[in-house]
Amino acid sequence: MKPTQALVLVPGLLCDDAVWQHQLATLSAVSEIQVAKHELCDSLGAMAERILARAPARFALAGHSMGGRVALEVMARAPQRVTKLALLDTGYQALAPGEAGEREQTGRYRLLEIAKQHGMLAMAQEWSHGMVWPPRLADVPLMHAINAMIARASVEQFAAQIRALLERPDRTDLLANLHLPTLLLCGSNDSWSPLARHDDMARLIAGSQLVAVPECGHMSTMERPAAVAAALLAWLDS
Repeated sequence: MKPTQALVLVPGLLCDDAVWQHQLATLSAVSEIQVAKHELCDSLGAMAERILARAPARFALAGHSMGGRVALEVMARAPQRVTKLALLDTGYQALAPGEAGEREQTGRYRLLEIAKQHGMLAMAQEWSHGMVWPPRLADVPLMHAINAMIARASVEQFAAQIRALLERPDRTDLLANLHLPTLLLCGSNDSWSPLARHDDMARLIAGSQLVAVPECGHMSTMERPAAVAAALLAWLDS
């Protein structure tokens, strides 16, 4: 069967095509797929502009983690080009003021320092422990795939993407003005982008559908690939 629509998949922080690997086989049957590459872009807006420069005239758009924030920047710039939107394990608010924001900034720069001093793999092995549902930490193939993906990124890319995230805009008002088929998906045990935040997003986006993936952390596309692929396929068929 010939694919019937275009789809852009947007990876998150330090992720590449591998974060979507398990979904590509399923979704490519119904879509012509591009996976966005952020290169050394150091703002979410620049990442969005890069997508718009390379995407077809009309396309469905799905973003995971930081990629969901990039997808919102695409919507802020060219909503008429996007047919459907999926936001996975992500957020929409700016850096929190005061102590909470300072804590996030400190944590991100601590990881960057580890990467500079000891390499991206060493940083990945520490960081990824908070990214998955704790019982899956003993899943050697899963953890190897996540850590290897992160280690393929450069320190320069990490620094650029940290700047992009710390300077992220607040998109609360944008969510309230979205009027297209929207899927919100989150691992039920995501401690980084929690389910409660996606509940808030669902209330802001009229007509959106929220899917909670059980026994799953932040890396939903890799932790529970079949469940995520099924949800995205249903969204594309909607």
